[in-house]
Amino acid sequence: MAIHYHCRHCGANLGTIDKMSVHSEQLGLHKLSDKERQEMVSYDQQGDIHITSICEDCQEQLDRNPEYHQYDFLIH
Repeated sequence: MAIHYHCRHCGANLGTIDKMSVHSEQLGLHKLSDKERQEMVSYDQQGDIHITSICEDCQEQLDRNPEYHQYDFLIH
């Protein structure tokens, strides 16, 4: 099982954790609401976990241009 992090705005790969046993508390997933968990966490057929987050570049763009929050995808 691996845990893959991707940017929800540009799709960039933010990193992967290859660990056989990780608890949701270690990842901070227990702090997400049910709605946030449904939107941010998915599982594939191999048992890998995919978590959407935000990369530094997209966060910087959103900080500079708050109107970009209306878009699901950013190109930078």
